[in-house]
Amino acid sequence: MSAADRIKPLADRVVVKALEEGEQMRGGLYIPDTAKEKPQEGEIVAVGPGKVNDDGSRSPMEVKAGDRVLYGKYSGTEVTVDGDEYLILRESDVLAIVN
Repeated sequence: MSAADRIKPLADRVVVKALEEGEQMRGGLYIPDTAKEKPQEGEIVAVGPGKVNDDGSRSPMEVKAGDRVLYGKYSGTEVTVDGDEYLILRESDVLAIVN
């Protein structure tokens, strides 16, 4: 069972699986976990139904499951499901879709 089946985001929230950077830099230097920055790119695995407007209608989401996105460094809430780490954030915290 995937995260998309286990986690259903509400309103304008999305679930993102962070894309990890490689363990080595170009020069072959090893970067320990404690020195690494939080990733800022990930893949959307689940999308909520959209924000409810004042008139009761829903705003459609601009992102969809499978999109690679960039997000703010300190955005969202980290959660762990079945040993896998995910980030739940609002669609407004998504900065861009990477093509």
